[in-house]
Amino acid sequence: MSEISTKPYLIRALHEWCTDNGYTPHIAVTVDERVVVPREHVKNGEIVLNVGRLATHKLQLGNEFIEFQARFSGVARQISVPVDAVTAIYARETGHGMAFEAGPPASAGSGAQPDSPVVEDAPEAETQENASASRPQLSAVPASEAPSSDPEGGPDDTDPAPSGGPDRGRPKLTVIK
Repeated sequence: MSEISTKPYLIRALHEWCTDNGYTPHIAVTVDERVVVPREHVKNGEIVLNVGRLATHKLQLGNEFIEFQARFSGVARQISVPVDAVTAIYARETGHGMAFEAGPPASAGSGAQPDSPVVEDAPEAETQENASASRPQLSAVPASEAPSSDPEGGPDDTDPAPSGGPDRGRPKLTVIK
């Protein structure tokens, strides 16, 4: 019997941490043919989804799939994301969370490599040493350095700024090649 990946457990734990602290959990997803999301909100092969309790209905954080219903532009949609397509989970308000290397599809067989979480607070030099030259790395980019563009579409585009200050913009994950 093969061992279950730690990735779905880490996603559930960070989702619970965000919820317990009053933060809004978001997941970054690499979109392929297995991911069921509104394609009009996909940008550069990725989508960021609000998976907070207020933005989702019937949320199931399973070992193989994350599934829920959410509204996009007022229309209810069924969302299905394979866990191996999740590249990060983080709190919208602080940007704290965890990034993951994109895993092989679940159907890749027993030769699949185990998930390797990349902790956000790891020093840049360590992250670069561990990365192979052919794999992109995710890093958090402060909103002030992020290129200006339209925000990703999603179920919470109209959420007000977190209490206690003006809207500082949404944290962005950038692929560094």
